[in-house]
Amino acid sequence: MSGGPLRIGLTGGIGSGKSAAAARFAGHGVAVVDTDAIAHELTAPGGAALPALRAAFGGAVIAGDGGLDRARMRALVFADSAERARLEAILHPLIEAESLRRCAGGARPYVIVDIPLLAETGRWRARCDRVCVVDCPREIQIARVAGRNGHSRAEIEAIIAAQASREARLAIADDIIDNSGPLNALHAQVDALHERYNALAALPERL
Repeated sequence: MSGGPLRIGLTGGIGSGKSAAAARFAGHGVAVVDTDAIAHELTAPGGAALPALRAAFGGAVIAGDGGLDRARMRALVFADSAERARLEAILHPLIEAESLRRCAGGARPYVIVDIPLLAETGRWRARCDRVCVVDCPREIQIARVAGRNGHSRAEIEAIIAAQASREARLAIADDIIDNSGPLNALHAQVDALHERYNALAALPERL
């Protein structure tokens, strides 16, 4: 599907272990393109998205340091789906373009594109050669997030409810990493996928 390295979209809900999987892929020397990090770069002081955000939402969403006031923007879009759609219409094409630029070129067999909202937005599915979902039961998600940042159960459940359902993510998966067990089990699955992706990338006609 893609020119250049095979593009693997990596996704998973909060507390699923997606970041641990991405780190394991990176440990194999695989390039990991982090779309969240790109979004932060685009909205940091001097970021490429700021002129359009200022024009769309006004100076009130720009913080004193010249970057996006993320707390103010979160409050704005949380309360209004139309405002959220307007924000996404500005950010998503910029994130996608920069992500694809970082994916292209070089002799790498494949690249991991870390996309938290892959199932929610839909647009990335056509940009990836395969989708890898890191999955675990809901109760494990809740326990992990509570242990990590101290959110209440109600807060965590609200975050999970705002994301795509577990079923929706699994429905788009080409590969699934079951992260319901210990970390070494996740590592073993990533290691096996690393070998598989290298083999797929070497095929004369991919997939």
